[in-house]
Amino acid sequence: MSVSAHRPARLFGHAFGRRRDGGAPVAARPAPPAFPHPAPEAAGRIVSDLADELPDEDLMEDLDDCLDLYRTGTKPSCEESEYLWLLRDARDRIDRSR
Repeated sequence: MSVSAHRPARLFGHAFGRRRDGGAPVAARPAPPAFPHPAPEAAGRIVSDLADELPDEDLMEDLDDCLDLYRTGTKPSCEESEYLWLLRDARDRIDRSR
């Protein structure tokens, strides 16, 4: 990185410092876009989609309880890995929507 009194310093594609015409400092990075807050029913929609894919006895009210109380080896191995993947994926999608 080279620093010059005549132009802003550039680091990883971002310009830092004052503009040549003496104006306001160059912004280090653009402001993040404003995203609306997720709808409160997002978690319900995700659990509903999961309930469509799984039998009733495999899904509890809380996804964390499903993962914590699950006993390894109670299902065939391919079914078990898919079941655990679906639960973790749904939990992660709910966390991202918050």
